[in-house]
Amino acid sequence: MDLSDTIVAIATPPGRGGIGVIRISGPRSKPIAEAILHLSRELRSWQPTRADLLNEQTQAVDDVIVTYFAGPRSYTAEDVVEIACHGSPVVLRHGVAEALKQGARAAEPGEFTLRAFVNGRIDLPQAEAVRDLIDATTLHQARVAAQQASGSVARRLQPVKAQLLELIALLEAGIDFAEDDISVATQGQLRARLDPIAADVNRLARSFSYGHVLREGFTLAIIGRPNVGKSSLFNRLLEQDRAIVTPVAGTTRDLVSEVVAIEGIPVRLVDTAGIRTGEDLVESLGIERSLSAMADADVTLVVVDANHIEEQDQELIDKAGAQGLHLIVANKVDQGGKAGPDMLPVSALTGQGIDELREAIVRAVAPDGVVEQNGAIITNLRQQNALSNAQSALSQAHTAIVENIPHEMLLLDLYDALGGLDELT
Repeated sequence: MDLSDTIVAIATPPGRGGIGVIRISGPRSKPIAEAILHLSRELRSWQPTRADLLNEQTQAVDDVIVTYFAGPRSYTAEDVVEIACHGSPVVLRHGVAEALKQGARAAEPGEFTLRAFVNGRIDLPQAEAVRDLIDATTLHQARVAAQQASGSVARRLQPVKAQLLELIALLEAGIDFAEDDISVATQGQLRARLDPIAADVNRLARSFSYGHVLREGFTLAIIGRPNVGKSSLFNRLLEQDRAIVTPVAGTTRDLVSEVVAIEGIPVRLVDTAGIRTGEDLVESLGIERSLSAMADADVTLVVVDANHIEEQDQELIDKAGAQGLHLIVANKVDQGGKAGPDMLPVSALTGQGIDELREAIVRAVAPDGVVEQNGAIITNLRQQNALSNAQSALSQAHTAIVENIPHEMLLLDLYDALGGLDELT
């Protein structure tokens, strides 16, 4: 892939629409645009211009608005031209084809963002956040991705890296000018400088438990005996009547699933068949699928009837506990039932306790990191691994200070920590 040539691609989704955008980036963007357009006036940076998109016979194919962004004040830090056409696939393909004839190359997937990163316009978390912003399914996901795209991670790490560099410089000076009796910090002074750095890195690393579920979402299976209110709770969390609710035991025979946002996190809710000894083949198959859904889910809600807690409820609780993360919900408390220990009291009928249930679900999947949700958040495994490397190096540096290991060795750990933070961005 040659990153010094000029590339072109359709920047809007496939299909028909009111507007479609063709983006050209590279050193020949402006000459190429001028060759395929009849401009109403000369292109000026950051000023939209009306033009006609031409065919090979120099006939107008579409009336367009073209905007020229002179580098480095553009998305890719190169000269960029964006041609806003009417959203006809035929017109858009024609515009791209004409640009290719003038010497442009078809852009590879993600190449505009790649160029922005290579040219220093954005850092790596910002580049990753572009995809997260495009893929966002909730407004909260979009807001966090927008924060990352604006450089929140780099801003969060900037003072940490500055403190780390100061500590490295102090030790380097002590080693390089030892014969000049330059005073080196004491063990206590070194720890006083290192401990806040490690605390900041650890705090940011903890945000991953929240960030990765916010980015990826999770699956929540609702299980329980027949008629404990699983489908009613499913509908209440979904805030619409999706599952059929009747007084007849065993109404739900198959899995019903929908995606809902809980505290801004996309959650796939799965309503399951009531678990009991199947009275017919269809119900037995439904129960098998319920158990399979429980095994596959990230979190299981075990629903019990607060008025009639039976031995089979405890068996389901034990089974869910053996398989992983679970919460116990005591439904129908509006009828006078009481929730037992470690149970969340709710009423799917009246909505009592539903807000607390939503909060408990989020706390269960993200016990740490929620405090960071209004600032920088680590959202993917690559970022977490880079921070983990920095954490490990800082821990070794702490040990080196405590055990009075020579500063030359301590510096190796500090440089490793700095490398981990650099790798992140």
